[in-house]
Amino acid sequence: MPAKILQVNFKLSVSTAEYRELCKSIAQAYADIPGLRWKVWILNENEKEAGGIYLFESEQALSNFMSGPLAAKVKSLPALYDVSF
Repeated sequence: MPAKILQVNFKLSVSTAEYRELCKSIAQAYADIPGLRWKVWILNENEKEAGGIYLFESEQALSNFMSGPLAAKVKSLPALYDVSF
């Protein structure tokens, strides 16, 4: 089964320093996602935009992530807005 890439983009309603602390607090949860091979964290400090590029081992692993608690958390965090997957 071919690997799948996901790009997530959003804008920040908090400072980039606060966003970095948030990332530190959830990094292990991302490392533990079943089927996730790697994630690249993206941050444009000048524009207060961020996101990530993810590589999943399969469509099913990507689908499981999208229907799981971490994707839901990204969509609902007040620190993030204009979230797109």
